Amino acid sequence: MGAQVTRESVDPQVEGLLGSLSNWGRWGTEDQLGTLNHITAESRLAAVKAVRTGETVSCSRDISPRQSKENPSPLLHHMIASGEGAPEEGLGIAADWLGLAFHGYSVTHLDSLSHLFWNKQSYNGRPASDVSTVSGAATGSVEVARNGIVTRGVLLDLAGARGQEWLEPGEALTPADLERAEREQGVSVGRGDVLLVRTGRDARRAVKGPIHPDHEGAAGLHFSCLPYLHERQIAVLGSDAVNDVVPSGVSGFEMPVHTVALVAMGLWLLDNAYLDELGRRCRDRGAWDFLAVLAPLLLKRSTGSPINPLAVL
Repeated sequence: MGAQVTRESVDPQVEGLLGSLSNWGRWGTEDQLGTLNHITAESRLAAVKAVRTGETVSCSRDISPRQSKENPSPLLHHMIASGEGAPEEGLGIAADWLGLAFHGYSVTHLDSLSHLFWNKQSYNGRPASDVSTVSGAATGSVEVARNGIVTRGVLLDLAGARGQEWLEPGEALTPADLERAEREQGVSVGRGDVLLVRTGRDARRAVKGPIHPDHEGAAGLHFSCLPYLHERQIAVLGSDAVNDVVPSGVSGFEMPVHTVALVAMGLWLLDNAYLDELGRRCRDRGAWDFLAVLAPLLLKRSTGSPINPLAVL
């Protein structure tokens, strides 16, 4: 990301959405929570009603130390102490050192509102200079979500709604697709929800192997879905891919959903979730809502966090 664009090359429809869907100032000029403001104590209590069996499902992919097409910067994992040095008697210790570039197409992660800029501004008009190479994110850091994101979650199986195990890379999803999935699944997306969109990426990967979206594409939302997301007042948008359809097909916007969501709407994004198991469980029980629990690491001055999202069924 980050290709240079000119005024003439920018798609006017998407640029218009940066204004018409803006939440700048909606919760005050100092706000850094964005759409997390849609979650209230009352909505958390209401979300508990979606728990029926008490089972939990992880929505995270494994964080791999192995390089692949989709994981060009794998986890760095070194043992700084191990069982090889344990004494014959008494206490021994094992400990790790980890290094991780979590943004990208492999690691399940949450984007905070300092992750992207448009015209050198991030959400609520914060200057791009608030995020520096030396000091990180002075505003919009992931630690503003320190109390966690606990609310109702809704899974829309867009691959299943088309009668497929997976969508092919580059397939674009429209508002009509989202609404059809709601009708077929008997669920309605509403205020404060974590909306998860299943494209079947991992089901495809299991059969055809990993791909890199920049080179081979990814199924995801067309930018025309953005008004739907704004009107439903969701708190978080997540996907088993990268939320945007890749390539976007939009001049001047490599990832228009990311851009408008993060910069204009203040909508937090969950990328690379693992949704196949959750999809199976929801289908088996005939209910597609649940209690969603997202607890990002309190990484000071960070533009996001690796995360293990949990669905409580």
